[in-house]
Amino acid sequence: MTGSTKYIFVTGGVTSSLGKGIISASLAKLLQARGFTVTIQKLDPYINVDPGTLNPYEHGECYVTEDGAETDLDLGHYERFLDVPTSQANNVTTGRIYQNVINKERRGEYLGKTVQVIPHITDEIKRNIQALGRKGIYDFVITEVGGTVGDIESLPYVEAIRQLKWEKGRDCLTIHLTLLPYLRTSGELKTKPTQHSVKELLSLGVQPDVLVCRTEHAMIKGMKDKIALFCNVESRSVIESRDADTIYDVPLMMLEEGLDEVVLSRLGIENYPEADLTQWKDFLRRYKEPKGEVHIGLVGKYVELQDAYKSIKEALEHAGAALETRVRIKWIHSEKLNAKNVAKHLSGLGGILVAPGFGHRGIEGKIEAIRYARENKVPFFGICLGMQCAVIEFGRNVLDLDTANSTEMDPDTAHPVIALMEEQKSVADKGGTMRLGAYPCKLSEGSRSAGIYGKKDISERHRHRYEFNNSFLSQYQKAGMIAAGINPKGKLVEIVEVKDHPWFVGVQFHPEYRSTVAQPHPLFISFVDAALASGDTANATSKASEKEKV
Repeated sequence: MTGSTKYIFVTGGVTSSLGKGIISASLAKLLQARGFTVTIQKLDPYINVDPGTLNPYEHGECYVTEDGAETDLDLGHYERFLDVPTSQANNVTTGRIYQNVINKERRGEYLGKTVQVIPHITDEIKRNIQALGRKGIYDFVITEVGGTVGDIESLPYVEAIRQLKWEKGRDCLTIHLTLLPYLRTSGELKTKPTQHSVKELLSLGVQPDVLVCRTEHAMIKGMKDKIALFCNVESRSVIESRDADTIYDVPLMMLEEGLDEVVLSRLGIENYPEADLTQWKDFLRRYKEPKGEVHIGLVGKYVELQDAYKSIKEALEHAGAALETRVRIKWIHSEKLNAKNVAKHLSGLGGILVAPGFGHRGIEGKIEAIRYARENKVPFFGICLGMQCAVIEFGRNVLDLDTANSTEMDPDTAHPVIALMEEQKSVADKGGTMRLGAYPCKLSEGSRSAGIYGKKDISERHRHRYEFNNSFLSQYQKAGMIAAGINPKGKLVEIVEVKDHPWFVGVQFHPEYRSTVAQPHPLFISFVDAALASGDTANATSKASEKEKV
């Protein structure tokens, strides 16, 4: 324990998407590996109250916490690296800050005062930053500030950091992430953008303690000294962060650069243990040295932006590492699939995963992909909307309910096999009103899912408005699609499975949110394992067929 909680801020300059979230998670991992307790939060400057209503093209995946907060996708990195759940307190937006301040003003808490950015907005930001530290369970609270220094919307956050650094003294530290661009014409890295970025931060009253420099190429001798001289930091506080093969390499790269040791030294912490990264290194070995390979098709409508399915991609890779298998994902746009071309796009795959989403676009392509998987005995995994599409497909093609659909896509369908949840019917607001967060589920004895989990009672995170219509349940069960998981309170069907199929599972929840490096999700492990077996069978059949031709 460090005594008082230490606060570390991670800001960015020059350009966005430099990897502040990965650097924050990597530093947190190193501190955790030395025996400290750590949490990470994200401050997002946009005025949305949360990213729940944002288009994935705008913001990538919306990550959901145990307590039902819709958050930035970086919280997924935090959980995957640390194997520690986050909460609503770990993601704060400008929208929420202003909403809180306005609510306080309406209640009369500022009676007689003019409400201003300073001190009222900055005080609210500081209150949110310190909320996690006040719990008394964390040695370190790492706070990542979204956007780049100099953005108008980021100014109150930088001012709040300036105030906290003044108030907390040595208990506070700032890491600034910048870019060292490489100019091919001259064949050199340029430090000037970093110098200007630090100058911008200094103009706002914040002196960075550590600089992390993102670069494609290794820094040459003397470059760290040059940056240190112009930016008022020690040479050892200039950290090189080269492009990595995988995000999971970054903690080891930062360990080699001594980032955590510099941070601990600057915060006055001594006599700490060596970093124990045994489990992390074992994961990386299995990830980088696979004994096999499997091809899985991910069918969705945002596949051109893979960040929209970030947690699913990472969960597949966690499962692959657990099985020492390289998972090759084929990204398949559901809008481009139809009955005529589905075999061309999906043949040869070991498994097919139909992704979550909202709205009617690309739905018919998802249904065709599921029909192909069901009829051709290809392992299938449907998540949220993917599970609902599996129910629709089964209704149309097995139960002969020709108009089977979700009332989300067709409010007037004669066979509403997926319908709006009862508690959602009176909901008008879109933001934060879905079924969100962790809910219990009881698994049917003898089901595939019960065997995979190894227990009857589980809890998983949700993000949806529509559900399986239980008035059709007996019809489905008789035809071979069973309800393998039920919410004990609302009787909501959480999991469906198809009998007489190698592996066909659809889940209403989002298991990908629970998968971490330390604990890959059992459903993903089982799915990848089934896909591996299916791929081996397909390859053996193909080779036998080739022999016959010869």
